Amino acid sequence: MQEEEGHYDIAVVGGGLAGTCAAIAAARLGRRVALVHNRPVLGGNSSSEIRVWVCGATAHGVHRWARETGIMGELYTENQYRNPEGNPYYWDQVVLDAVLAEPLIDLYLNTDVRDVEASGPEGAREVHSCTGWVMGSERRVTFRARQFLDCTGDGLLGHLAGARYRVGREARSEHGEPWAPDEADEALLGSTILFYTKDAGHPVKFVPPGYARDLTSTPLLRNRVLRTGDNGCDYWWIEWGGELDTVHDNERIRDELQAVVMGVWDHIKNSGEFPDATDLTLEWVGSLPGKREYRRFVGDHVLTQQDILQQRQFEDRVAFGGWSVDLHPVQGMYADEPGARQRYANGVFHIPLRCLYSANVTNLFFAGRNISATHIAFGATRVMATCATLGEAAGTAAALCVDEGLTPRELATTRPELVRRTLLRQDASVIGLCADDPADLARTARVSASSHLDQLAAEPTADAPGTPYPLTRDLALLLPVDPALHAVDLLVHGAEDGRPRELTVELWGTGLPENGVPVDHLTTTTVTAAPGGPHWVTARLDHHPQAPENVVLIVRACPGAALVRLPARTDGVLALRRRAEGDAAVDHDIPEEEGQLVLEWQARGLRRNSFAFRASPATRAFTPEQAVGGHQRPYGGPRLWSSQPLPDQWLRLDWDHERQLAEVRLVFDDDVDEYLNNLHRHRTPYEIMPELVRDYRVQHQAADGAWHTLLTVTGNRRRHRVHRFAEAVRTRALRLVVDATHGTPRAHVIAFKAYAA
Repeated sequence: MQEEEGHYDIAVVGGGLAGTCAAIAAARLGRRVALVHNRPVLGGNSSSEIRVWVCGATAHGVHRWARETGIMGELYTENQYRNPEGNPYYWDQVVLDAVLAEPLIDLYLNTDVRDVEASGPEGAREVHSCTGWVMGSERRVTFRARQFLDCTGDGLLGHLAGARYRVGREARSEHGEPWAPDEADEALLGSTILFYTKDAGHPVKFVPPGYARDLTSTPLLRNRVLRTGDNGCDYWWIEWGGELDTVHDNERIRDELQAVVMGVWDHIKNSGEFPDATDLTLEWVGSLPGKREYRRFVGDHVLTQQDILQQRQFEDRVAFGGWSVDLHPVQGMYADEPGARQRYANGVFHIPLRCLYSANVTNLFFAGRNISATHIAFGATRVMATCATLGEAAGTAAALCVDEGLTPRELATTRPELVRRTLLRQDASVIGLCADDPADLARTARVSASSHLDQLAAEPTADAPGTPYPLTRDLALLLPVDPALHAVDLLVHGAEDGRPRELTVELWGTGLPENGVPVDHLTTTTVTAAPGGPHWVTARLDHHPQAPENVVLIVRACPGAALVRLPARTDGVLALRRRAEGDAAVDHDIPEEEGQLVLEWQARGLRRNSFAFRASPATRAFTPEQAVGGHQRPYGGPRLWSSQPLPDQWLRLDWDHERQLAEVRLVFDDDVDEYLNNLHRHRTPYEIMPELVRDYRVQHQAADGAWHTLLTVTGNRRRHRVHRFAEAVRTRALRLVVDATHGTPRAHVIAFKAYAA
């Protein structure tokens, strides 16, 4: 056996998406990081070994403007460019490349941590080292570090260090959660094994192995739906082990899951009920169970069902999610009840830093499915894109603890502004936090631009005249209001029976700035739609909010009348429709609870479309000041500079006296409303988001007034660009010139930042 020892600032144990993003975040902040993973590939449940779709706050497109940014956002968009077919092996390479691009990360694959050295009293223990066995190499490596991150999912590192944790469900009396059981128990969400099929182009037989489960002897055929066109996570409900110990009984759970997979395929191929399966064959079957739940550590805050569904806005929030509270029956696939029960908040929910460190181990962070949350809340936080954002937050916090000589608790309670500013500087996944970084000199500059979009409108053209969209259901527009909304003109087709129609038009507030559903009724008016058309009609609203906000303009159903649907997006605007009977659910085979506004008002099916409208007065939602306003995501408005059509569009910073600049950071619009998925449960036609700036120049103004180009970028496909100058630049003015986008006619810039030498 070969003994080795490594000394690091931070040791991250677990190379799923949480651990991967944690390691990258810490390394980008200058910390030396060991990333230790017990499998040969990174990505955890998302890897080619298990192949679970990476889901997150968009919740399969349910939520508006909710796709993750930061490191997870980079992985999503890079995969979209490299891997438009959703190949699981290409996804592995995207994740691995992101790690290998960071010179301060030492990657240890196939390294299983089994021992931890920790000491101290129960309430203030400290981890000194952890030791792993490198499988296949006969090497034993000890990792010493100042901060440790448990991103193992199962929570083994923290368990061995003596960190407090929970397994199973809390009683309702502990936190008052409506969905919690009367008595605490050890019930868990089970594990899953997935499979892929392909069309061989000729008949293929299937001889089942002897261990294949006979589905006729189980409740599966009665309670679950089999389809020949389903693949991968379509079979998420092949789940079992919730009544067992998902770690200690892992092999038993794997055997049962594989037996059921073979039984499902045997039934599809050989029962005679699926004649279209004749040419299908198995392409891949997983050999590792994808685990959902085990230990959940106890931090200084335990996230609850109420925190999620009430969207509590914590002062120390460091990430957000949007997945439903998604709980499965303990019997898994053998349950007589549906495979899941789900409840969505009206928009995204927030997760505080206090959920990401141990309450009793002074140098232990955690991220992923093992964070400090109840079993009920964990049902929403456990999906991988959310876990990845938690990893970035925890890795960032760990790096700051090393820099400042603080414990995680001291950082969270005495320096929350440091965490907030650093996350925003990195363009991490936070919503509602406004950048106030004193190091950003753009905050003290005068901002101007060549132009800005000042009219909210979507009007037909000769090339795109639009089509009638019948008012057989309520339709709506989500609109930014800054400074006021006096009136909205709507293009309406009247009835063909020769009689005018009275249309009811209502204006609603969204309740919270991060939401996009009608919550608070503001005003109602009526307009008359003359027969035939289309005709423009005007809804008088006279709405004057105290601060910029989004509103929902609803046109109530009116048989015989129609709005005009245009096949183009309008900046800052979304078209919505009220769900009608028969509309597709979020996921097949899951009954939906009543009273969920984000399901009642759908954006899916209308994204990148608009109803023809004109709003007055002119809007300030896209002025150049938005690019230094501090918000880097839609929040009570689009929060970006949008120009008039290209070319010759620029954004400028001017200072009263000369500045010495060393770095520029740019955040471009990559349309966080577009739902992406690593293995393409949903397909988007764009390998690169059309809104993203493609070609640009950064220039500074010399003393004689001439502009000199500091850098030129062509073919950009990143949202967040960091440009450090080899030598400091002395100037009183800086300019970003946008030469081209990847498709849209306007330049979109979310943030323009400048930092001193």
